[in-house]
Amino acid sequence: MQTHPKLTIRRTSWSNPVGRDLRTAQQAELDARYGHSEHEAGEPPTAADMAVFLIAYERATGQPLGCGGLRWLDRTTAEVKRVYVLPYARGSGVASSILLALEAEAHDAGITLVMAEAGSAQPDGRMFYEAAGYRLVPNFGPYQEVDGSVCYAKPVMAPVRVHAVAS
Repeated sequence: MQTHPKLTIRRTSWSNPVGRDLRTAQQAELDARYGHSEHEAGEPPTAADMAVFLIAYERATGQPLGCGGLRWLDRTTAEVKRVYVLPYARGSGVASSILLALEAEAHDAGITLVMAEAGSAQPDGRMFYEAAGYRLVPNFGPYQEVDGSVCYAKPVMAPVRVHAVAS
C-alpha cells in the first residue's frame, strides 16, 4: 500500500551512490550541528551490517529526497540508522514514510522491536521519534555512556502495507 502518494520508496544497497550522497549530506549537517565530526557513538554503519537501506524519491520527478536504514542488533531487534531528508523536503511526510517503510521491512524480517537514538544536537530527531510512537528507553549499546544521547524503542506491529520496491 502506498502511504505517500508523491513518493516512491526503493530498497537499495548501502553502496548505492544516491544513498551515499544523502548520507554524506546528513553527516555534514550533523558535523555543523555538533561543531565537530566526532559525533558517532560506536562503529558507523557499513554495507556488512546494514540489513535494509531505503531511498525515497519524488514520484513526479524521480528526485531523491531522503533515506534511512536498519541495522540488526540481534535476531529480533533492529536499530534505525541514517534517516535523513533533504532540507527543502522536510515537513512533507518524507521521513515518516521512510520510517513506516523501515518498520514494515523489520516486521517482514521477524523483527519485534525497533530502536533509535537521537543526540543532543538533534531535538528535531527526538520529536520525530516521539511523534512516531517511539518511547524513551535506557541508552543501549554504544550510547550507554554517551551524554546527550536519547534512546527510543517501538514494538513492531503488523504494518499498513508500505511500498518499497527493489532496485
